[in-house]
Amino acid sequence: MRRLLQWTGIVVTVLIVLIGLAFLNPVAASRVLWPAVEHAMLDEPFLGVTANGEIEPGLFPIEATGVSTESIKNAAHTFLASLTPEQRARTLFPVDDLEWRRWSNIHIATRQGVGLLEMDAAQTAAAFGLMAATLSARGFETSRDIMRLEGHLADLMDHHNQYGEQRYWFTVMGEPSGSAPWGWQLDGHHLIVNCFVLGDQVVLTPTFMGSEPMRADTGPYAGTAVLDEELTAGLALINALDDEQRAVAIVDPNKARNNAHGEHFQDNAVVPYEGIRLGGLDDAQRELALELVRLYTGNLRDGHAEVRLSEVVRHWDNTYFAWIGDTGPDAVFYYRIHSSVIMIEYDQQGPVALDGPNAPSRDHVHTVVRTPNGNDYGKDLLRQHLMEQPH
Repeated sequence: MRRLLQWTGIVVTVLIVLIGLAFLNPVAASRVLWPAVEHAMLDEPFLGVTANGEIEPGLFPIEATGVSTESIKNAAHTFLASLTPEQRARTLFPVDDLEWRRWSNIHIATRQGVGLLEMDAAQTAAAFGLMAATLSARGFETSRDIMRLEGHLADLMDHHNQYGEQRYWFTVMGEPSGSAPWGWQLDGHHLIVNCFVLGDQVVLTPTFMGSEPMRADTGPYAGTAVLDEELTAGLALINALDDEQRAVAIVDPNKARNNAHGEHFQDNAVVPYEGIRLGGLDDAQRELALELVRLYTGNLRDGHAEVRLSEVVRHWDNTYFAWIGDTGPDAVFYYRIHSSVIMIEYDQQGPVALDGPNAPSRDHVHTVVRTPNGNDYGKDLLRQHLMEQPH
């Protein structure tokens, strides 16, 4: 515990310096200080998000899903073929590379791979094609809208060297294959997608989606908005509970700070189960909870999204819903849906780029989806695969 507190203090101090330097010289902040942050936070070997510091084994067997991944593989080959040899060399990493864990929502983080800023029209189309082949139509459109809102933020702040619609980077881990493990990653501010593929199994976590602001009312991006359904569905569920249930689900009625546990560099976070068990809900409440979960699992392409949802439902009786904050129509809040196979977080946070009171608000939201117990990035599937077929 003492070592953890020491590291936490060091990292917080470095991040404060880093963010301060970013406004004076973002390039220097990225190149000089960020590698030190990465080294400190990724020095500990991967374990996975747990409820008590220990992995629950046997949760993620290698098994056929019956849902083809051919379109994802083909889209990845098309994307890689569109790159120059130099770009391809920067984009490809081994399937077990630490690159998986380097993602960060901090806008000045060091990025790997090839970025949209340097892509021509054909390469951009291929990159978006890889996203579209992996994500559902809604997941793809949400991702693009997050990018558009980053463009709106750049216009609002006049900081186009830090924010922007094209400030996103792609990497590919392993060679796209129908049988060997591989995957790809999208990394950038307020949007991170990690996709691991083994045969016809897909793991799409960690996935991070957020924005500041949540909508654009002016300029070329006017009308763009994200994560409204996730807000509305969360409020619908908490307000469908009776008083006794709400007393269990609401772990803190005051939302005074950022509450997310599963953001960048939190691969080994220990997050105890809190709140109310979903297995105890009545039929109407259960349907609202399922609809809320489906908003997040449904970012994955059709077919595999249903496979993922069925995995969650198998552990329904031991899935918990926790709430922090008020529950009124204008409430500011955090919620978490958490079991041994999924952790979903929705967190309204304080301002970073925009002016405003130093308190959480609806103007800045982070959502994170994790696969606890060692299968983020498909790492448990990869471990089993390598034990069966060592390379």
